[in-house]
Amino acid sequence: MNKPISFEIIKRQPGTLGRAGVIHTPHGDIETPAFVVVGTKGTVKSLKPEDMRDYVGNQVALANTYHLFLQPGDDIVKESGGLHKFANWDMPTMTDSGGFQVFSLGAAFGKGVTKFAKGEVAENDEKTGLNVYSKKIAEEHGKLCVIDEEGVTFTSHLDGSMHRFTAERSIDIQHNIGADIIIAFDECTSPTADKEYQVEAMERTHRWAKRSILAHKQNYEALKKQGLYGVVQGGRHLDLRKQSAEVLSGMDFDGFGIGGSFSKEDLGDALRVVNEVLPEDKPRHLLGIGEPEDITEGVALGCDTFDCVAPTRIARTGTIYETTNEGHKRTNLLNSKYQRDFSKPDESCDCYVCQNYTKAYLAHLFRSGEMLGPHLASIHNLYYIVNFTKVLRESILTN
Repeated sequence: MNKPISFEIIKRQPGTLGRAGVIHTPHGDIETPAFVVVGTKGTVKSLKPEDMRDYVGNQVALANTYHLFLQPGDDIVKESGGLHKFANWDMPTMTDSGGFQVFSLGAAFGKGVTKFAKGEVAENDEKTGLNVYSKKIAEEHGKLCVIDEEGVTFTSHLDGSMHRFTAERSIDIQHNIGADIIIAFDECTSPTADKEYQVEAMERTHRWAKRSILAHKQNYEALKKQGLYGVVQGGRHLDLRKQSAEVLSGMDFDGFGIGGSFSKEDLGDALRVVNEVLPEDKPRHLLGIGEPEDITEGVALGCDTFDCVAPTRIARTGTIYETTNEGHKRTNLLNSKYQRDFSKPDESCDCYVCQNYTKAYLAHLFRSGEMLGPHLASIHNLYYIVNFTKVLRESILTN
């Protein structure tokens, strides 16, 4: 049987692990390196699917297993004809495993811990916390999930109801959602966890990976339409990262995700160690990390695709990406100096927003609480990151 997901390397970047390639999927090709736009609940916040096609130009979108399971329910997505039909996403799609939500409901709950370690952990800091954090439910339930060998028992952040994810259940839910690329169930640890626990979580992730493959192969219809990625874990420890990559390389996956938590300083070494081990002929996705400098480093170190909620999350608070002489920066349009700034949001950008609007107008929208503000800022930020990644691809193709 032909695999639904295959990867072709078009050109390698001399002196690095970087490569330009194509991921072939049932819903079209993804030219890599590529940025994957995140539409957590089957929607990119404030954007229509047509906006992605006409204004952003992304090739692929990712939805979240945990959130679609809770709302509207994976059975409803399946009944509708799957994610592509349900969300009108006319492009290749991915779903994650729900593993990162396990992390954010468990070890990281209420602590403002993200994919990158940032020194001291801020207790109960809702501003830096993860998007599933609710102080009210925290006070009522304490930790929202408990991890055991078989899987995870967790409490819904929506209504406090209790649910159970196992490797098999995560794959079953992803089969129902119907994305082209699905991801094996994994445990994402906190960057503050000690090495002993990182080993325990990594080995559990490997056992769950085997069970995920078995669950996927038992659904013949899904096997024809969906490719499965395994997830490399190991935290900030290079020896564990290498070990995880070696173990997963021996399993029958269609590609690999690089998950878990890093410090900014550790990211490069971790990616190098992992991508020197992972099979060359399969795509590699860096999960949940997508700032311009991180993508640049990731591409040079052999990653093919990236996803991150940052472009739209910061856009909704009035922050846009801008290129300056010093490089990429985040510009907060609520700063008073932009009220009379009639320049383009980014002078070097040719997106729809930069061709038609000024910083002053966007600043006005955010100051007056108009919905158009987050919409336009999201289009710009996504275009900025998507096309920045396309430029990196071009630079490999043209040396």
